[in-house]
Amino acid sequence: IACRRVDANPETVICPSRSKLWLFGRACTVHICAMLRFGLTLLLLPLSLAACATPTIHPRALPAGEWSLDPHHASVTWQVQHMGLSWYTGRFDRIEARLDFDPAEPEAARLTALIDPRSISTGDPDFDTVLAEDWFHADRHSQIVFTSDRIQPTGPQTGTVTGQLTLNGRTADIELDVTFNGGLDNFLEGRSAIGFSASTTLDRTAFGIGALPQEIVGDTVRVSIEVEFLLEDNAS
Repeated sequence: IACRRVDANPETVICPSRSKLWLFGRACTVHICAMLRFGLTLLLLPLSLAACATPTIHPRALPAGEWSLDPHHASVTWQVQHMGLSWYTGRFDRIEARLDFDPAEPEAARLTALIDPRSISTGDPDFDTVLAEDWFHADRHSQIVFTSDRIQPTGPQTGTVTGQLTLNGRTADIELDVTFNGGLDNFLEGRSAIGFSASTTLDRTAFGIGALPQEIVGDTVRVSIEVEFLLEDNAS
């Protein structure tokens, strides 16, 4: 392109073939710098978010206090064998839990969890009603309750939680195998958050759940738990 410089303003160049005025020099430099800064921000943003969302796996690095279950990031699912052909799967949709946690004594943590048996969900609403009323007798026993008695670390991120489970009006000791998934400052909630995975097996007959023989419905129930807790606002 044939261009000529304007003598009166060395920062201005006229390009007749384009019939446009092209400005170079200081103004262009500022524009380029702004674009570079914007591009650098876009490049660094994922790294910044990744740094904020990297959980610590060290319990002692977390704040002490009362933690409440985040119901939007919690699930309790169960499986039982159906005629030996498959593991029939369901879940409970309404769960509440509180955790009293001191990072100086993680083994002294205390957990209480409540489940509404009417919230049982198998994908078949009619069968859900049968299970809630005839198997769990939710009209008489409106809550499934677990209260921890002891926490025993078994590794850097694993442990066992023993406690009492009250289900269908019967209480028995159970043991949960727990994995601590870590904790972080949840910028979406504006609070600290911690997460756990847990599992256990139950004998449904010990709690009087269902009258069908094991050839139709297995006695062993596999329970899987995924939960996140949020630090209470008034906790330190």
